Amino acid sequence: MDPIRNPFSPGAGTPPPELAGRQAILDKAHILFERLKIRRSEKSFFFFFLLVFGKTLLLNEFHFLAEKSEYQSIFIEAHERKSMIALLLPPLRQLLFQLDRMKKFSEKVKKGLRVLKSFTESIKLKYQDIEISLDIDPEIGTADSGDIEADLPVLLESVAEAALEKKTAIAIIIDELQYLSEQEMSALIMAIHKIAQKQLPLALIGAGLPKSYAERLFDFPKVGPLEKPDAIAALAGPANEQLVEFTPNALEEIIKQTQGYPYFLQEWGYQSWNLAKQSPIDLSIIHQATEVSLQRLDESFFRVRFDRLTPREKEYLYALAILGNGAQRSGDVAEKLNVTPQAVAPIRNNLIKK
Repeated sequence: MDPIRNPFSPGAGTPPPELAGRQAILDKAHILFERLKIRRSEKSFFFFFLLVFGKTLLLNEFHFLAEKSEYQSIFIEAHERKSMIALLLPPLRQLLFQLDRMKKFSEKVKKGLRVLKSFTESIKLKYQDIEISLDIDPEIGTADSGDIEADLPVLLESVAEAALEKKTAIAIIIDELQYLSEQEMSALIMAIHKIAQKQLPLALIGAGLPKSYAERLFDFPKVGPLEKPDAIAALAGPANEQLVEFTPNALEEIIKQTQGYPYFLQEWGYQSWNLAKQSPIDLSIIHQATEVSLQRLDESFFRVRFDRLTPREKEYLYALAILGNGAQRSGDVAEKLNVTPQAVAPIRNNLIKK
């Protein structure tokens, strides 16, 4: 059992040896890209995730699929300290310049750059974190009202029209959607609605923690734990390639402990490989791997999140844990803390944000 040849890779965004159980959503992205290229209607989509669903890997796969379909692809990660606009404008500028360098003069690309200039100048006062320069005259009266919900749809439409004229398409992939403000999300939804009406070649794929979005404009494919056959494939497939096997009860125990979450499958696979002396990896090794894996997760994966909490927030989570698995009523949590439901509401809101 050579640790150097250990096929399992627990880590944020680290590609697993086998992308099991995600083919349906990858096929959905492929169909979206290919249909929009030939001007057939297809819904963009958002998917929701928790930290251990392998979300980063999926987004990277979508980015790869977009480029394979000859899209111009933009991939941004939203966060708390910077506006979506500040993150989106620089790659849009770069994309338009790339289109401009393609063969054949394009008035649509020139117009897109002018609209981008108008949008940037009008929005700078509102979003102080924007840093972008364009040595071009603005398109006066277009996307320059200073209202992001009115102006962003016009900007993205002009970019999509430029792509259409150049016989290409655009994919915008946004990670951590939950950090977008309501106004930013509203502007994005309005933009996609307008683009879909005109059948322009621009697709949006977003990922984030669950929030409420426009259900008619987007699909929301489910991305959760792996089903048992896929979880087994994620473990047994890479091991078999190295001529190593798991016993059936060893696989059952890993699935029981991890509940099919991709990150945890990689963690248990990695530890059990390193603890085993030879093939097959049996149940006794999995019991040892569970002890090591839980300790590692407590020291790193969970610790960095838990340490962000205030003492009162930690007490709330402890009360929630005492109540057991599944959904719990806020009133029952408050009762455990000997306070009123109104008193714990701000704590709950802060925990959701964190």
